[in-house]
Amino acid sequence: MAAADLPKQMRSAQWTTVPIESSLKVSETPLPKNADSLPKDSALVKISYASINPVDYKVPELGLARYAAMGSGPWTPASDYAGTVVSTNLPHVKPGDKVAGCTPVPKFGTLAEYAVVEGAANVTKLPDGVSLKDAATLPVAAQTAMQCLAPNVKKGSKVIIHGASGGTGTFGIQIAKILGCSVTAICSGPNVELCKSLGADEVIDYKSSDVTEELKKGGLQYDLVVDNVATGGPIYTQSHQFLKETGQYVTIAAAPNLSSVFSMVKTMALPGLLGGGKRKAGFVGRKPDSEELIKLAGWIKDGSMKPYIEKEYTLDESADAFKRLKSGRTRGKLVIKVSED
Repeated sequence: MAAADLPKQMRSAQWTTVPIESSLKVSETPLPKNADSLPKDSALVKISYASINPVDYKVPELGLARYAAMGSGPWTPASDYAGTVVSTNLPHVKPGDKVAGCTPVPKFGTLAEYAVVEGAANVTKLPDGVSLKDAATLPVAAQTAMQCLAPNVKKGSKVIIHGASGGTGTFGIQIAKILGCSVTAICSGPNVELCKSLGADEVIDYKSSDVTEELKKGGLQYDLVVDNVATGGPIYTQSHQFLKETGQYVTIAAAPNLSSVFSMVKTMALPGLLGGGKRKAGFVGRKPDSEELIKLAGWIKDGSMKPYIEKEYTLDESADAFKRLKSGRTRGKLVIKVSED
């Protein structure tokens, strides 16, 4: 489709009050205001699939602070996407290319048939043979997992993944195995077999076992803890009993509120005697990286990695998708089909 052939309206899911799912409705809305006059380094993309992540509701549900971050509503949620370039001023893609990426937070906007995506690193041309549905799951969850693991491990490293059955966790298991690591996954009983099927060497059911006691049994053997659930807590404060002195604890589990900030400070700054941990700790916030996304898509193409998708929703079912995501019991990823490829 050429830019000149664009419709005047598009279908989009928009919300006006929180929680998001209480007011999220699909309607005909105007195309993005800059669709016919693109900002520098951007592309107009016809969205085929979106994938939702906790950040997609945590930032919007900040309270009055959301107005400072996002302006006035109504708002279109979600940031992960995969689709087709309609028009662009980026040098590395052209109309018709299949692309994936993530709109910068807090712009969101991918639960709509069209979105203007700004930034070269947020528009990645996909290799042939990778479906748009699979590609939409990669930008936040898989790249976050990759950025937790790749800088901190080498072949033969032993890794603990806490929260192993969610979106980032299911990618984390597979990426760690591709990088040559041994993986101990922590999840609930119903997800044990899922984690094993993705390659976990050992799985601890946190509902039937004392996780830290199980980890202590092997002594100082682990090189990295990736925490997708908590900022600190017993897994960190007790990590000196199972994490090597050279090992590291990293977490992605930060929320944009004072409680989370305090927990991060306590985890990463306080010495052990004052309630902090005794191992190096860090927070990983996903950074856009086109080359990395291409590598991840390549692993899907060659069969090394497969997104675990719990369910595909229609655009009209977006509110149901957010309800499921907020339940905290999602296995792998949730995707939303926004329009036909």
